[in-house]
Amino acid sequence: MRLKVNCLLCCLLLYMETTAQPAGYNYDESKVAPYTLPTLLQTTTGNRITTAAQWEANRPALLNLFAEHEYGQTPTTPVALRFQIRSIDNQALGGLAIRKQMAIYFTDYPQLAPIMVLLYLPKNKIGRVPVFVGLNFFGNHSISNDPGILLSNRWVHNEAKGVVNNRATEASRGYQAHQWPVETILNRGYALATAYYGDVEPDHPTGWKQGVRSALGDTTKTNNWGALGAWAWQLSRMLDYLQTEPDLDAKRAIVLGHSRIGKAALWAGAQDTRFAGVISNESGEGGAALARRNYGETVERINTSFPHWFCGKFKTYNKNVSALPVDQHQLLALIAPRPLYVASAEGDQWSDPNGEFLSAKAAGALYKLYGKTGMDADKQPGVNQPVGQRIRYHYRTGKHSVTDYDWEQYLKFADELITRP
Repeated sequence: MRLKVNCLLCCLLLYMETTAQPAGYNYDESKVAPYTLPTLLQTTTGNRITTAAQWEANRPALLNLFAEHEYGQTPTTPVALRFQIRSIDNQALGGLAIRKQMAIYFTDYPQLAPIMVLLYLPKNKIGRVPVFVGLNFFGNHSISNDPGILLSNRWVHNEAKGVVNNRATEASRGYQAHQWPVETILNRGYALATAYYGDVEPDHPTGWKQGVRSALGDTTKTNNWGALGAWAWQLSRMLDYLQTEPDLDAKRAIVLGHSRIGKAALWAGAQDTRFAGVISNESGEGGAALARRNYGETVERINTSFPHWFCGKFKTYNKNVSALPVDQHQLLALIAPRPLYVASAEGDQWSDPNGEFLSAKAAGALYKLYGKTGMDADKQPGVNQPVGQRIRYHYRTGKHSVTDYDWEQYLKFADELITRP
């Protein structure tokens, strides 16, 4: 009974995260209280950073601050993996693609369900191709109407079409295909790899009991990794597999995510430098947006609504965000000098679009140490006017989602900075 209540609560909160803008929260830029960001070009011991080498030397300490105070410590225990092919179709999508479905098993933890990876490769590829790597919200079958995709048998949020008692049915196939333009991606010469984020942990407060955090980590510690850390870890395990695919150039793997998965993608990209580029789509609080701005979702609200996402220590800053030793511009800086894209939407003020832009702009100071120009805009641009160079940003029309406009920018970004750096 308690699990059912938790699941219903989590579904309600998911709806609120993606659609609602509750009364009592600030959406007026003139009412944003003054704040001071942690100094970016400074070591954790207070010394000034003036070179890329000094930054690299300080990088592990900054990563540790984010782990200690926000996302939790990702276990460093090596995990043996076993890859098992579930299906291959060399004529998928009407002959456009090769579709592979691979299960990633954890050899030392047989009690854990595998990560089910769906990989599309362009059929008419020339050489090894770059790949977009991302998690999905409702199972691999939800990203396309392709009838050959295996139906997920894991716990799924009930609000998706065709989900009954938290289990997917055939009616949920293609539910979020509008966010995944598979054919467009393939026609541009990219592969696409995705997996359901619930494969490593169902997204509800007690989901850790069925997920990887039940096997790895120490749940008694306040800095034990949260669900976002588990999802970031999942992205790296997917990359472990993708490195074994002979048709892929895994050195040109671009990790991307939307909303809460955008937060996980940023944390994955910060920790795992094997990702050649990072894309954050409306990741908001705990993602690209500055935490110290009292605009839209706040630290207190996200920790109250989603208590399982972050580590326990993050909750101690609910009413005193200024005491948090880090802020999100430093997380974005941890991507440097790799290409970074941050995107916001006009109809998603809950994610604090200007806070996302300001965070990306502040991170640009670090890119200069590498001789790169990060963000070259002084203020948030108007709608549908992408800006930036090594760090790019856009603020599009529309609501909290991933649209064809977003993908148009991401593909251009990949063409210019990943495929031809």
